[in-house]
Amino acid sequence: MKKTKWLYTLISASMLFSINLYANPLVYIPLGSGNVVIKVDAASDRIVQTYTGVENSHGIVATPDGEYLIAASLSETPLKKGEARDSKNSKLFFIHPAHGHVMSTIPVTGWSHHMAITPDGKYAIATHGMQGGISVVDLENNQVFKTIKTGMIPNYTLISSDGNFAYVSNSGNNAIAVIDLKSWKITGKLEAGPFPEHMVFSKDEKTIYVTNPRAGKISAVDIKSGKVVHAFKVGKTVHGLDISDDSNRLFVSSKKENKLVAIDIKSGKTSQLFLKPEPYHINTIHGTGKIYISSSSKPLIWVVDQKNLSLVSTIKLPAGEAHQMAIVK
Repeated sequence: MKKTKWLYTLISASMLFSINLYANPLVYIPLGSGNVVIKVDAASDRIVQTYTGVENSHGIVATPDGEYLIAASLSETPLKKGEARDSKNSKLFFIHPAHGHVMSTIPVTGWSHHMAITPDGKYAIATHGMQGGISVVDLENNQVFKTIKTGMIPNYTLISSDGNFAYVSNSGNNAIAVIDLKSWKITGKLEAGPFPEHMVFSKDEKTIYVTNPRAGKISAVDIKSGKVVHAFKVGKTVHGLDISDDSNRLFVSSKKENKLVAIDIKSGKTSQLFLKPEPYHINTIHGTGKIYISSSSKPLIWVVDQKNLSLVSTIKLPAGEAHQMAIVK
């Protein structure tokens, strides 16, 4: 009887352990020139699946239920003689992770950079740096629903948690365009510092933090006033940006100075970890206490502890370089 009870306890504990592992986030990462998307188990920091048939993908999003991925491409099909500049010459890749392959493609105008998705999973947004705008994709009908001109060299999009507004950083005109997602019209413009790129919300979504790579800083933009209210100096060639689990610190990469910088938002105090070569995209893997930081020049991802900024492990990639990451819990 005792042996049976012990065995039952052991099996129950093992099942619970397995469930907990499975419950940890999955991270989907496009590998750019490697022409694949990978799935990483955030519990073990291991690559558990690879999706081929994706061309030079930089941006990616997952539907809220994790059933589908939409990956953008930096590759363009050259326009034929006489074709208009707004001809479709790039693709978004629609991936079904459970089936393990690209299900379909969606034609868009120009190469696509970063991606965003509405909280209800109905629409995905791709930025087109050379086209001066975004494509809005209707995911139920698998087609572009609308294109919107947002400004010169759009880079990154944030969508409010209530699904009412999208914010698009435009590197070419030092501004963030505000889009009402009910009317799909631009309703305002926010200051953003010089050449704004990556962005992240504060916890209350009243502030947008945005990278200014050429100035080597992060600008804090008050959404209500539309003004830059503070700036944090980081280092040369700032790139990746995310916020901590407790929303008290920003994590920023400086490619040229080979470092990850943590900034206390209230005090402005910083700490740093040197990572070489060229730390690039950053994603806080919320709920795990980890940060993933890719290198722009080597096929690897550093796994760093949020609290003490120590290097936990390194994920070796099969090829290419890691870009925007999509996290599914």
